[in-house]
Amino acid sequence: MENYSPYNSKKLTKTLLPILLLLLVCTISQAQGNINSNYIKSKCNITTYPSLCLNTLLPYASYVQTNPIKLCDTALDIAIDSAKNTSHMVSELGKNKGITKYETAAIKDCISDLKDAVYELKETLGAMNHLNDTDKDFQWDNAKTYASAVISDANSCLDGFSDRKVNPAVKAKISDAISYVTKLASNALAFINHLY
Repeated sequence: MENYSPYNSKKLTKTLLPILLLLLVCTISQAQGNINSNYIKSKCNITTYPSLCLNTLLPYASYVQTNPIKLCDTALDIAIDSAKNTSHMVSELGKNKGITKYETAAIKDCISDLKDAVYELKETLGAMNHLNDTDKDFQWDNAKTYASAVISDANSCLDGFSDRKVNPAVKAKISDAISYVTKLASNALAFINHLY
C-alpha cells in the first residue's frame, strides 16, 4: 500500500488540474455555442422563412452570439452575396446564343433590378451601421425602407419575364434564384423590424 505524501498529492494535482481545466473550458464553450444557436433559432421563428433562416445563419452563430445588430448585418451580408451571385448568373444567361430579343430585354431589365437590389441592401447595411447615432429612428426607418425596396426590385425582375415570351427553362432558373434573394431579404427585414 502506497503511503500518502505531499509529493504524490502535488504530482496528482499537476496531472489532474490541466485535464479538469480543459474539461471546464470545453463545457463552457459548448454551453455558449448552444446559447448562440438557440438565439438564432428563436429569432428565425419571427421570419417568414424560418427554415431558410436557420440554414443560412446557424453557421454564423459563434459570430452573431446573441447580438441583434450582428444578426441583422449577417443576414444582410448573406442577401448581398446572393443578389450579386444571382445578378452574375442572369448576366451569364444573357450571353447564351439563341436567346430571343424578348429574353434579352427581360434579362437586361432584370440585371438592372438586381443592381438596384444590391445597392439597396448595401444602403440597408449602411443605415444599420448608424443606429448608434443621434438620429437612430431615422436610420432605422431608412434600413426598413431600403430592405423593403429590395423585395420590390426582385419582384420587378420577375414581372419582366411574365409579360414576355421567354423560354420556360430560363424563366424557371431566374425565378428560383430571384425567389431565394427575396426570401433572404424578407428574413433580414423581419430582423430589422423587430430590433426595437
